[in-house]
Amino acid sequence: MVLDRYSEERTDLDPADGEVETAELAVTDDVLVKAFALGPNAELDPHDHPDSTNVFHVLEGAVTVVRDDESERVAAPGVVLHERGAVHGARNETDETVVFTASLCPLPS
Repeated sequence: MVLDRYSEERTDLDPADGEVETAELAVTDDVLVKAFALGPNAELDPHDHPDSTNVFHVLEGAVTVVRDDESERVAAPGVVLHERGAVHGARNETDETVVFTASLCPLPS
């Protein structure tokens, strides 16, 4: 049995410049953990989760996290908390692929 869900999924994430690729690492009735790989110059468009808390765990590289009208570069290992309803997104302003997970809890009904 393999407990680590990240290693196997990570090998399939290889985004080109400007592309975002994702993989669902854990999905239950109350939580979603999804991996995001952003190629150079890629962006995860700003969005919100009105009924859920969202947490980014930066695993590889440095991603620019956008929240409301502010942005901050967060390098691995890093954790960013987005409270319910906060408009947030991410972009890769580097020449390397950046990878982070996003955990969403509770799942919207």
